[in-house]
Amino acid sequence: MKTAVVISDSHGRCAALEQMEKILAENDLVIHLGDGFRDVLRFVRNSPQMPQKLYLCRGNCDFSYAEDEFVLTVEGVRIFCCHGHRYGVKTGRDLLAARARELDCTVALYGHTHVAKEEEIGGVLCLNPGSLGDFVSPSYAYLAVSGGKLTHVLVPLNG
Repeated sequence: MKTAVVISDSHGRCAALEQMEKILAENDLVIHLGDGFRDVLRFVRNSPQMPQKLYLCRGNCDFSYAEDEFVLTVEGVRIFCCHGHRYGVKTGRDLLAARARELDCTVALYGHTHVAKEEEIGGVLCLNPGSLGDFVSPSYAYLAVSGGKLTHVLVPLNG
């Protein structure tokens, strides 16, 4: 079994990341879906294993190195990762789901909207962890993947 923490849209607000430092360290993968992906890079210095488990997407507010999108295969599950702005996710997720299917993925992780959301579209689980940088209700997603099956939960970060 592999576990992952999925975060997005931290926008330079690192207080929530500081609260999550132990959570980030104890999971197998950490995925930042953009708009503040550099915020998580400071934890690379504090954790020797972090660089090997960190995956970063570039969002529309990021002006540095990172992939625009990528596919991860975790325990037999293909996961499409992107920020979402190029797929118009604020008005619908059909294009996002279509791109995931095109890449033979059953899961699409995206951010951009700042709203935690899960929905299935045409056989693709579209999952947004919400905004970690939100002042009122920061959130993230937790994934557990085993034997070709993915279980997920959207987690509000209280505090």
